[in-house]
Amino acid sequence: MAHRQSFDPLASRRTDDDPPLDVFVWGTVFLDMIFAGMPSAPKPGTEVWAEGLASCPGGIANLAVATRRLGLRTGLAAAFSDDDYGDFCWRTLEQQEGIDLGHSRRFADWHSPVTVSMSVDRDRSMVSHGHPSPVPASELIGTPPRSRAVMVDLAEDEAFGPSGPTWVDQARENGSLVFADVGWDPKEQWSPHVLERLDRCDVFMPNAVEAMAYTGTSTPVEAVYALADRVPVAIVTVGSDGALGIDARTGEEARVPSLRVHEVDPTGAGDVFGAALLVGTLAGWPLEQRMTFASLCAGLALQQYGGSLAAPGWGDLADWWTALVSDTSGDAYHRSLRRRFAFLDEIVPRVPVLACRRATATIARRADVQDLD
Repeated sequence: MAHRQSFDPLASRRTDDDPPLDVFVWGTVFLDMIFAGMPSAPKPGTEVWAEGLASCPGGIANLAVATRRLGLRTGLAAAFSDDDYGDFCWRTLEQQEGIDLGHSRRFADWHSPVTVSMSVDRDRSMVSHGHPSPVPASELIGTPPRSRAVMVDLAEDEAFGPSGPTWVDQARENGSLVFADVGWDPKEQWSPHVLERLDRCDVFMPNAVEAMAYTGTSTPVEAVYALADRVPVAIVTVGSDGALGIDARTGEEARVPSLRVHEVDPTGAGDVFGAALLVGTLAGWPLEQRMTFASLCAGLALQQYGGSLAAPGWGDLADWWTALVSDTSGDAYHRSLRRRFAFLDEIVPRVPVLACRRATATIARRADVQDLD
């Protein structure tokens, strides 16, 4: 981290009584291997050569890296193997990204979970292998550290157990805001009991398919209204159509478009959106501004390959805004961008020239996916 200058988006809001962390997350860290630039998906009995390959920590690490690169003090609780993959992931997260691993542990005789991701024609296929964590979240975390917020999966029983308070409940009692999303239900049962956990959350950020399935509605608009009756802040992401949001605490409602980008790889873009929304929430920004900032960060991530590799830092955001302001394009879309993101004009001048930017994390000597079109 010595080569990076930090930018703290919460500097003006910090006090001597602040918790040591801004955000705390728990989950499984995978070793992600990303094959990019493939002409087609491999068929049985064939071999396909990829133009690019990179390796990086994935899984919950996507979210932890995204929040850290945006300047938040981030803590991660996860099990790590003592194998070479575990060494690589631990070293990358702690030394390169500056993530607090004080509640993580190394385990012998347990190998690292691995995901192989293959990007073909702007889509991806994945193969994963792993075993459950050697210890449950309650044992790994113990008493959660004080933090401004925690980010969790609403369907995760170890975060929202049916009996007794969980580490999330403890964190909430100690003042943490609870940000939640929810993953795809592989059984497609979409149990309504999952939504009952929203009374223990402050912000819920599902995508449109998940939101409609769990609420039994037929449009994203209906879904976000149904969720707003259950949780203070409901955000529904709608892919290339942007996002919808309601802040029931303030009465704000917003609909923001997505950034027009050449999409390369969607892996981790949802985590980047959530991380950016968290930054804006902790900074006290209005709802529309929070969502607009999140759409920008997710859009920048879509232009790069590979989960945590693609998460932008403040240096990337400053570069984007500076280029936009310098752009002489007078078309309606660029005029709209300059209006929507005008709030960055007050932030970017404070961002150091050498502020955090996307990093290359690979077991090989270099990653060669960044140059692929």
